[in-house]
Amino acid sequence: MNFSVIVVVVVVTALAFDFTNGFHDTANAMATSIATGALPPRVAVLISGVLNVVGAFLSVEVAKTISSGLVDETRITPVVIFAGLVGAILWNLVTWLIGIPSSSSHALFGGLIGATWVAAGTGAIHFGALISKVVLPAVISPIVAGVIALVATYLAYRITAKADDGTTRRGFRVGQIVSASMVSLAHGTSDAQKTMGVITLTLITAGALPAASGPPIWVILTCGLAIGLGTYFGGWRIIRTLGKRVSDIQTPQGFAAETSSAAVILTSSHMGFALSTTHVCTGSIFGAGAGRRLASVQWGVAGQMALAWVVTLPAAAVVGGAAALAVSDGGTFGTVVVAVVGVGVAAGIFVSSRRRPINADNVNDVPGRVEPVPAGA
Repeated sequence: MNFSVIVVVVVVTALAFDFTNGFHDTANAMATSIATGALPPRVAVLISGVLNVVGAFLSVEVAKTISSGLVDETRITPVVIFAGLVGAILWNLVTWLIGIPSSSSHALFGGLIGATWVAAGTGAIHFGALISKVVLPAVISPIVAGVIALVATYLAYRITAKADDGTTRRGFRVGQIVSASMVSLAHGTSDAQKTMGVITLTLITAGALPAASGPPIWVILTCGLAIGLGTYFGGWRIIRTLGKRVSDIQTPQGFAAETSSAAVILTSSHMGFALSTTHVCTGSIFGAGAGRRLASVQWGVAGQMALAWVVTLPAAAVVGGAAALAVSDGGTFGTVVVAVVGVGVAAGIFVSSRRRPINADNVNDVPGRVEPVPAGA
């Protein structure tokens, strides 16, 4: 397998990850709008997909963080990046299958760090940047977004307390169309950049770009299209979790959650923080749920999500490290084996998902869900 073919394989694999990122994270932007009926499911994912593409062109600061900030690009090869991407893709698919909104971003970071660790040692990992640009924002961002959404929800209900219920619902539904669109735009700005950064890192390690380069225009375009296409396919399993299993979301809550998420994500993207849109949007949804009535929040679901968040980075790192070990020891043969195994596992996950299909027609149905009884009823 010659040098140029390896680079092409890595670029294609990165775009495949970008596609899984799109359908895995569609829920971040559109789950609450679909749950409240502000947007029909198929229209929601179409709008989200288009705005993801547009958002990809708004900034490249996060891409630069990944291409030259997390690992030493002079000590790894495109094959190592390929191994990291395999870890990220498989973790995305596993969490999508079980409907848990884990972070695609942290899956990517984990896979890349695990592969780099195995191939080049800990010295090739910039732990300072990892802590300041990834770990701390991961801890802080859902709390900040949740508090903002909680306050916004409380104010929304207080301000509209004496207004006609029908008028209030219609007004907030229109507002949700705008706020959900802003989250989609923010998601494209934040998450498409992560794949841009990986492809740019690949081109740097291959000698096709000088160190510290930003992503070329063709990288920006292809990453935007890949994440937009993935978004259009709709991650219905995770949309159901965020839209229906977290809380009985009403239109004021949906508007507050989406507005809070968009503000936090766009701010962090401008500053170059590789923030997890999943963490931000999930924090906002829980905050919005608590802002109306604490009893309406399914805290057991929150515990499942928190566990997935903690496990995501190390789990993807283990898979990425194992893949790096295989490609390092096996050369071309090892790379082919990793690719074949990765495709096989992905196919198995897809086949398994067809046993209990969730789609645009049944995404708002939650079998066995018992809705909370209002106080005093």
